[in-house]
Amino acid sequence: MAKSSADDEELRRACAAAIEDTKQEIIMSIRVAKSRGIWAKSGKLGRNHMAKPRVLAISTKAKGQRASVFLHVLKYSTADILEPAKLYKLKHLSKVEVVTNDPTGCTFMLGFDNLRSQSVAPPQWTMRNVDDRNRILLCILNICKDVLGRLPKVVGIDVVEMALWAKENTPAISKQPDILQDGPIVAAVVERDTKVTVERELVSQVEEEDMEALLGRYVLYLKLSILPSRLALISSNCYVMGIGEAEAFSERLKRELQALEAANVHSILENEPLINEVLQGLESANSCVEDMDEWLGIFNLKLRHMREDIESIETRNNKLEMQSVNNKSLIEELDKLLERLRIPSEYATCLTGGSFDEARMLQNIEACEWLANALRNLEGPHLDRTYANMRSVREKRAELDKLRNNFVKRASEFLRNYFTSLVDFMISDKSYFSQRGQLKRPDHADLRYKCRTYARLLQHLKTLDKNCLGPLRKAYCSSLNLLLRREAREFANELRASTKASRNPTVWLDGSTGSNQSASSADTSTVSEAYAKMLTIFIPLLVDESSFFAHFMCFEVPALVPPGGIVNGNKSVLTDDENDDDLGIMDIDDNDNEGKKSADLQALNESLHDLLDGIQEDFYAVVDWAYKIDPLRCISMHGTTERYISGQKADAAGFVRILLDDLENRISTQFSRFVDEACHQIERNERNVRQVGVLSYIPSCSACFASSIVFATLATRMEQYIQGQSRDLVDRAYTKFVTVMFVTLDKIAQSDPKYADILLLENYAAFQNSLYDLANVVPTLAKFYHQASEAYEQACTRFINTIILYQFERLFQFSRRIEDLMYTITPEEIPFQLGLSKMDLRKVVKSSLSGVDKSIGAMYKRLQKNLTSEELLPSLWDKCKKEFLDKYDSFAQLVVKIYPTESIPPVPEMRDLLASM
Repeated sequence: MAKSSADDEELRRACAAAIEDTKQEIIMSIRVAKSRGIWAKSGKLGRNHMAKPRVLAISTKAKGQRASVFLHVLKYSTADILEPAKLYKLKHLSKVEVVTNDPTGCTFMLGFDNLRSQSVAPPQWTMRNVDDRNRILLCILNICKDVLGRLPKVVGIDVVEMALWAKENTPAISKQPDILQDGPIVAAVVERDTKVTVERELVSQVEEEDMEALLGRYVLYLKLSILPSRLALISSNCYVMGIGEAEAFSERLKRELQALEAANVHSILENEPLINEVLQGLESANSCVEDMDEWLGIFNLKLRHMREDIESIETRNNKLEMQSVNNKSLIEELDKLLERLRIPSEYATCLTGGSFDEARMLQNIEACEWLANALRNLEGPHLDRTYANMRSVREKRAELDKLRNNFVKRASEFLRNYFTSLVDFMISDKSYFSQRGQLKRPDHADLRYKCRTYARLLQHLKTLDKNCLGPLRKAYCSSLNLLLRREAREFANELRASTKASRNPTVWLDGSTGSNQSASSADTSTVSEAYAKMLTIFIPLLVDESSFFAHFMCFEVPALVPPGGIVNGNKSVLTDDENDDDLGIMDIDDNDNEGKKSADLQALNESLHDLLDGIQEDFYAVVDWAYKIDPLRCISMHGTTERYISGQKADAAGFVRILLDDLENRISTQFSRFVDEACHQIERNERNVRQVGVLSYIPSCSACFASSIVFATLATRMEQYIQGQSRDLVDRAYTKFVTVMFVTLDKIAQSDPKYADILLLENYAAFQNSLYDLANVVPTLAKFYHQASEAYEQACTRFINTIILYQFERLFQFSRRIEDLMYTITPEEIPFQLGLSKMDLRKVVKSSLSGVDKSIGAMYKRLQKNLTSEELLPSLWDKCKKEFLDKYDSFAQLVVKIYPTESIPPVPEMRDLLASM
């Protein structure tokens, strides 16, 4: 058999080292396996019920006249070193149960009555063999009986069996009573050289011998009592075995049984005095046992009361010790709290009545920082919620709130007056503004320098009371708005006064005006340059003012223009010594919020509207002034405005974008007004013709022809003024101009249908000739050029057909009748139709083609008479000859097909005749 771990001295020393700080002595140590429900009904191991190696150690510790016994559960660390895992007091042991599901009988459970959760099954301890189980359980039971004076409830094992095992496995019993000072004898269980040591015997040696004799007689009686049954069994066995004369054998056994019973009765009667003596001894022993039980009950009651008193004393001592520790911690916490609640005198003086001069700003900033930290420290999570409802904390918070409100009120009033005084000083000094003969660029460097002194103060005011910034922002916007509007008004007035430009005539596309007047082009470039200068000076200024205001007034939005940035190719106002414009604004708490907050952005745009509202009127005045001098300069001003709009991308410059959008809309409106007036002048051609009553084509043609020339001049100038993205504006004007011109031309042509085609072709030709060069580079004009070309070709075709039919109407009507009949009848049947006979053909040819040269000459004279433009005559005459030759060729082919026996002048002869004309 393997050596038990209970005899392992190394294990005992390891356990002693693990609990050496407890001053306890190891009595026994043994290795076990810990599990929970390992022997289930299914007989399978669960994942959460795997056995874990543990060591059970029993130790004692002397406390005065009594001893405490402990059960230690030790586990192995990662370094295979024993360390405490659980600790139980054996005085709370209430139950020892051997698990019946374990067929080996090596698993048991220990139940304690002081466990917090009784619903959780206690751990199961599994030993290597039954001997180890009996050794640990016997040791525990002996200690409970000797030291605690009671035995726990034992389930699943027979105590007598345990006693017999102990007797068989105990070679020597050594009593080692320890006599304590002024106390009872306490038996100690020591397992060193013996396997099991019985601590204290329950009966004396003499009593044990008497009990063994009595048990021997009892066993004899039991043997006699079961003899008949055994005889019957023997009888049956004999029968089975085939023994003969079973009845005779049974009779003999019965006789022997009777003899034995008689001898037994006789023996009992002979031993009656001995039995009486045993009974008297049992009665005396029972009396002693009852007395002893009564005394033990009395002692047990006293010990229980003593134990309860000791536990009560220990509890009070523990509470006193805990109270002492808590009082010490409480004093420390109260000292820290009092330190939080203390207001330094220098900060109190600064917050209640200090000055806001520039020299005192550092002290004011430090006071603000202390006040903000003090308020923050009195709020969660910086302050424990248990302190929040303390009276002193509530009073101190109220005092700090009153101090904050007083300081915020004083600082806000000072800053409002300060902003007003700064602006009033600048407005009263005329040297800050443009004067007669001198344009002055606005310079706010000194103003911003003075404002930046109080930038960090504003940041702390926002931390203390964010609602106080609203009135301050309004006061700043109201004051600075006066300054900006005054600067813009003075600058715009002087800009217009110093700009020299002659006015251009505003009558365009009027057919009654001469081409010299319409084509006049005085130099008005200074007008658009003045407008560009206004934008160059003030747009960066307004953007910088918006950026400075957003940072200065603590709006959490991205920066608009970086220090020293470039705006539309122009140096930002934040240059040179203004590169440190923010001076650390937004970095006070080291919390740079890069995200956009919609609420803050909306509030910023509203404030920027208050800051810059009204300044747009001076920009509008410059636009209106430039329009009166030269309406076409709206094109260049529109391009300049679009470039500035494309450069404004920051969300916080919302008002500047709105201003530029309004300027763009105003310029577009003014230019549209010019376009409408020009279109009105075009439409007056039609009204003039009707009012005067002139129906001849020459005046109308001349008027429209002149309008085409003037439009070409206008388009040329418009192309010269296009800058940037103004292409759409000009293309829309082109579309409107040409549409009105074409519609008006059609209306004039409809007023006299006889000469409509002549009017159309001459005007469309003039339109193409005047816009040929521009149409090659301007897609919009190229579209209208092709449209005019198509209309010209259609008018030419109609006019030429009219000229040809005027001279050769009978000939080509005869041809048209033949073509119409060919769709319904065969060519052979056509000569037999009414009016289409060969005789009719000869009459038509004779009347139309006799003297054809004179007819063609008349056709040329008629064409020359109707045209007023000599340049169009050659091309129209060529078209006319070609069209006539095509019609005659078709006629000749029909004659050959329908009238093959008839002869007409051949086509080559007619071609030569036309070529000679």
